[in-house]
Amino acid sequence: MKKKRNRSRPALPLQERLKQIAFRAREKAEGSPPGYERDRLIRAAVATESAAAIERWLTSPGLQRPK
Repeated sequence: MKKKRNRSRPALPLQERLKQIAFRAREKAEGSPPGYERDRLIRAAVATESAAAIERWLTSPGLQRPK
């Protein structure tokens, strides 16, 4: 007998979750002193914003090229 997967749906759409993650990372970076941790947080925010842009592009009608 197969077990049923215990799945739950995310409360927010992917676009919103990515936006929140990037926002939180930038907020933490602003409050951190210059150094490795701040650079890591900024890189994480940029990567998350890039992921959001790619996701937006992939889900757009007609898959227009980036501008």
